[in-house]
Amino acid sequence: MDAFGSLLFPLLIIAIFYLLVFRPQQQKIKAHAKMVEELRRGDQVVTSGGLIGKVTKVKDEGEVEVEVASGVKVRVVRDTIARVISKTEPADQ
Repeated sequence: MDAFGSLLFPLLIIAIFYLLVFRPQQQKIKAHAKMVEELRRGDQVVTSGGLIGKVTKVKDEGEVEVEVASGVKVRVVRDTIARVISKTEPADQ
């Protein structure tokens, strides 16, 4: 019984740590990956560097082209998009 009691506390700490730290972090990573995957032309985004702009072109190489000012377009790595401010409606097909 003493060996079971000495193992119960560390297992309980590991379970709590998993539920409070690892699982929410994994969910956040999955949500970010889904958001980046669903980027479309016309979406207004914020990069992790703080730039706000509109997506003008979505490239397959893991990049998007973002217009940050009138006529000023920059290439941005998809994973550095921090959030999408406004989404465009999908085109009817």
